[in-house]
Amino acid sequence: MNLLAAVLSGKPQGSTTSSVVMLVMYIVIFVGIFYFLMIRPQKKQKNKTEEMHKAMEPGDNIMTTCGFYGTILDIPDDTTIIVEFGNNKNCRIPMHKNAVAELEKQGTAVESEDK
Repeated sequence: MNLLAAVLSGKPQGSTTSSVVMLVMYIVIFVGIFYFLMIRPQKKQKNKTEEMHKAMEPGDNIMTTCGFYGTILDIPDDTTIIVEFGNNKNCRIPMHKNAVAELEKQGTAVESEDK
């Protein structure tokens, strides 16, 4: 509004131009902060999750988003896994890969021995 008033009145636009420059600078700073605090961490988390999904293999132990622990038995397609929960061999459930919160590769568990 100030810019339009300055143009119509014929007054010098020095202070109006500096106000516009300051406004543009504030917008650029705000967008930069928004990117580094909101968008970039989400992209990193998404890439980390995709890498975990690609690394899944039968025999790996998982924890679901609900907190259930199980073992991957089969990966029939890109989005589905067959998981066995507990010691009951009849409890085999097909799940979506997005339901996996943590992945523990087969044979990477460290067992402590008390002597």
